[in-house]
Amino acid sequence: MIGYLEGKLVGLTPTFTYLDVKGVGYEIQISLNTYQKISELKETKIFTHLQVREDGWTLYGFASLAEKEAFIKLIAINGIGANTARVMLSSLTPEELYKIIAAGDSKPLEKIKGIGGKTAQRIILELKGKIDINALAQDLDAAPHNTLDQDALYALIGLGIAKNTAEVALKKVDISIHHTVEARIKEALKNL
Repeated sequence: MIGYLEGKLVGLTPTFTYLDVKGVGYEIQISLNTYQKISELKETKIFTHLQVREDGWTLYGFASLAEKEAFIKLIAINGIGANTARVMLSSLTPEELYKIIAAGDSKPLEKIKGIGGKTAQRIILELKGKIDINALAQDLDAAPHNTLDQDALYALIGLGIAKNTAEVALKKVDISIHHTVEARIKEALKNL
Protein backbone atom coordinates (compact mmCIF):
# COMPACT_ATOMS: atom_id res chain seq x y z
CA MET A 1 0.00 0.00 0.00
CA ILE A 2 1.18 3.51 -0.79
CA GLY A 3 0.34 5.62 2.29
CA TYR A 4 1.37 8.98 0.88
CA LEU A 5 3.48 10.57 -1.81
CA GLU A 6 5.48 13.78 -1.59
CA GLY A 7 6.72 15.67 -4.60
CA LYS A 8 6.10 18.33 -7.24
CA LEU A 9 2.62 18.94 -8.60
CA VAL A 10 2.48 18.66 -12.38
CA GLY A 11 -0.64 19.11 -14.50
CA LEU A 12 -3.07 19.84 -11.66
CA THR A 13 -6.78 19.77 -12.57
CA PRO A 14 -9.88 19.74 -10.32
CA THR A 15 -10.15 15.94 -10.70
CA PHE A 16 -6.58 14.65 -10.96
CA THR A 17 -2.95 15.59 -10.83
CA TYR A 18 0.41 14.16 -11.68
CA LEU A 19 2.80 14.14 -8.75
CA ASP A 20 6.48 13.97 -9.69
CA VAL A 21 8.27 11.99 -6.99
CA LYS A 22 11.97 12.03 -7.84
CA GLY A 23 11.35 11.62 -11.56
CA VAL A 24 8.43 9.18 -11.35
CA GLY A 25 5.05 10.68 -12.26
CA TYR A 26 2.06 9.30 -10.36
CA GLU A 27 -1.43 10.00 -11.71
CA ILE A 28 -3.64 10.66 -8.70
CA GLN A 29 -7.41 11.10 -8.71
CA ILE A 30 -8.45 13.88 -6.29
CA SER A 31 -11.57 15.54 -4.91
CA LEU A 32 -12.43 19.21 -5.32
CA ASN A 33 -11.68 19.75 -1.63
CA THR A 34 -8.15 18.42 -2.12
CA TYR A 35 -7.77 20.48 -5.29
CA GLN A 36 -8.69 23.66 -3.40
CA LYS A 37 -6.15 22.91 -0.66
CA ILE A 38 -3.23 22.16 -3.01
CA SER A 39 -3.97 24.38 -6.02
CA GLU A 40 -1.58 27.15 -4.92
CA LEU A 41 1.27 24.77 -4.02
CA LYS A 42 4.20 23.68 -6.17
CA GLU A 43 5.12 20.74 -3.91
CA THR A 44 2.96 18.81 -1.48
CA LYS A 45 2.34 15.62 0.44
CA ILE A 46 -0.75 13.71 -0.71
CA PHE A 47 -2.17 10.86 1.36
CA THR A 48 -3.16 8.04 -0.97
CA HIS A 49 -5.35 5.02 -1.35
CA LEU A 50 -4.52 2.49 -4.07
CA GLN A 51 -7.49 0.67 -5.55
CA VAL A 52 -6.52 -2.51 -7.41
CA ARG A 53 -9.14 -3.89 -9.77
CA GLU A 54 -9.17 -6.35 -12.59
CA ASP A 55 -9.24 -3.56 -15.19
CA GLY A 56 -6.49 -1.42 -13.64
CA TRP A 57 -4.94 0.29 -10.66
CA THR A 58 -6.19 3.70 -9.57
CA LEU A 59 -4.50 5.95 -7.05
CA TYR A 60 -6.74 8.33 -5.08
CA GLY A 61 -5.19 11.27 -3.26
CA PHE A 62 -6.21 13.43 -0.33
CA ALA A 63 -4.85 16.62 1.22
CA SER A 64 -5.60 15.33 4.73
CA LEU A 65 -5.77 12.07 6.63
CA ALA A 66 -9.33 12.94 7.68
CA GLU A 67 -10.40 13.01 4.03
CA LYS A 68 -8.61 9.73 3.28
CA GLU A 69 -10.25 8.03 6.26
CA ALA A 70 -13.69 9.31 5.20
CA PHE A 71 -13.06 7.94 1.69
CA ILE A 72 -12.09 4.51 3.03
CA LYS A 73 -15.19 4.39 5.25
CA LEU A 74 -17.42 5.36 2.33
CA ILE A 75 -16.07 2.78 -0.12
CA ALA A 76 -16.54 0.07 2.51
CA ILE A 77 -20.30 0.60 2.21
CA ASN A 78 -22.06 -1.74 -0.23
CA GLY A 79 -23.07 0.24 -3.32
CA ILE A 80 -20.62 3.13 -2.81
CA GLY A 81 -17.77 3.00 -5.26
CA ALA A 82 -14.61 5.07 -5.33
CA ASN A 83 -15.98 7.58 -7.82
CA THR A 84 -19.15 8.14 -5.79
CA ALA A 85 -17.07 8.59 -2.63
CA ARG A 86 -14.87 11.09 -4.45
CA VAL A 87 -17.95 13.03 -5.62
CA MET A 88 -19.23 13.06 -2.03
CA LEU A 89 -15.90 14.38 -0.75
CA SER A 90 -15.94 17.00 -3.49
CA SER A 91 -19.31 18.22 -2.20
CA LEU A 92 -18.67 17.89 1.53
CA THR A 93 -15.65 18.13 3.81
CA PRO A 94 -15.12 15.14 6.12
CA GLU A 95 -16.31 17.30 9.02
CA GLU A 96 -19.54 18.20 7.21
CA LEU A 97 -20.12 14.57 6.22
CA TYR A 98 -19.63 13.34 9.77
CA LYS A 99 -21.92 16.04 11.20
CA ILE A 100 -24.64 14.97 8.76
CA ILE A 101 -24.17 11.34 9.79
CA ALA A 102 -24.20 12.21 13.51
CA ALA A 103 -27.41 14.18 13.02
CA GLY A 104 -28.97 11.31 11.03
CA ASP A 105 -30.16 13.74 8.34
CA SER A 106 -30.14 12.09 4.90
CA LYS A 107 -31.46 15.15 2.96
CA PRO A 108 -28.05 16.84 2.42
CA LEU A 109 -26.61 13.56 1.13
CA GLU A 110 -29.49 13.14 -1.33
CA LYS A 111 -28.47 16.43 -2.99
CA ILE A 112 -25.17 14.87 -4.08
CA LYS A 113 -25.11 13.51 -7.62
CA GLY A 114 -25.58 9.73 -7.63
CA ILE A 115 -26.93 9.49 -4.07
CA GLY A 116 -30.59 8.61 -3.71
CA GLY A 117 -32.73 8.39 -0.60
CA LYS A 118 -32.04 4.72 0.14
CA THR A 119 -28.29 5.10 -0.42
CA ALA A 120 -28.17 8.18 1.83
CA GLN A 121 -29.98 6.29 4.59
CA ARG A 122 -27.63 3.30 4.18
CA ILE A 123 -24.58 5.60 4.51
CA ILE A 124 -25.95 7.08 7.73
CA LEU A 125 -26.92 3.68 9.11
CA GLU A 126 -23.56 2.05 8.38
CA LEU A 127 -21.33 4.93 9.48
CA LYS A 128 -23.24 6.25 12.49
CA GLY A 129 -21.65 3.84 14.97
CA LYS A 130 -18.19 4.02 13.37
CA ILE A 131 -17.55 7.72 13.92
CA ASP A 132 -16.30 9.29 17.14
CA ILE A 133 -17.36 12.93 16.75
CA ASN A 134 -15.20 14.11 19.69
CA ALA A 135 -12.06 12.50 18.24
CA LEU A 136 -12.96 13.85 14.82
CA ALA A 137 -13.22 17.41 16.12
CA GLN A 138 -9.73 17.13 17.62
CA ASP A 139 -8.29 15.70 14.39
CA LEU A 140 -9.93 18.32 12.18
CA ASP A 141 -8.77 21.17 14.40
CA ALA A 142 -5.17 20.01 13.97
CA ALA A 143 -2.88 21.79 11.55
CA PRO A 144 -2.97 20.50 7.96
CA HIS A 145 0.64 19.36 8.20
CA ASN A 146 1.40 16.79 10.89
CA THR A 147 3.78 17.54 13.69
CA LEU A 148 6.39 15.01 14.74
CA ASP A 149 4.12 13.92 17.60
CA GLN A 150 1.16 13.43 15.26
CA ASP A 151 3.29 11.39 12.87
CA ALA A 152 4.53 9.30 15.77
CA LEU A 153 0.97 8.85 17.05
CA TYR A 154 -0.26 7.64 13.64
CA ALA A 155 2.67 5.24 13.43
CA LEU A 156 1.93 3.78 16.86
CA ILE A 157 -1.75 3.39 15.97
CA GLY A 158 -0.65 1.69 12.75
CA LEU A 159 1.32 -0.77 14.88
CA GLY A 160 -1.92 -1.75 16.61
CA ILE A 161 -1.55 0.31 19.78
CA ALA A 162 -4.75 1.94 21.07
CA LYS A 163 -4.88 5.69 20.48
CA ASN A 164 -5.24 6.57 24.18
CA THR A 165 -2.32 4.31 25.15
CA ALA A 166 -0.15 5.74 22.37
CA GLU A 167 -0.95 9.32 23.43
CA VAL A 168 0.02 8.58 27.04
CA ALA A 169 3.28 6.94 25.93
CA LEU A 170 4.14 9.90 23.68
CA LYS A 171 3.53 12.40 26.50
CA LYS A 172 6.32 10.68 28.47
CA VAL A 173 8.84 11.22 25.64
CA ASP A 174 11.37 13.99 26.25
CA ILE A 175 11.11 16.01 23.02
CA SER A 176 14.27 17.98 23.80
CA ILE A 177 16.26 14.75 23.34
CA HIS A 178 14.19 12.94 20.69
CA HIS A 179 14.14 15.21 17.62
CA THR A 180 12.93 12.74 14.98
CA VAL A 181 9.72 10.77 14.49
CA GLU A 182 11.67 7.52 14.65
CA ALA A 183 13.29 8.44 17.97
CA ARG A 184 9.94 9.42 19.45
CA ILE A 185 8.33 6.17 18.32
CA LYS A 186 11.15 4.07 19.79
CA GLU A 187 11.02 5.94 23.08
CA ALA A 188 7.21 5.73 23.21
CA LEU A 189 7.40 1.97 22.66
CA LYS A 190 9.69 1.75 25.70
CA ASN A 191 7.08 3.68 27.72
CA LEU A 192 4.27 1.21 27.01
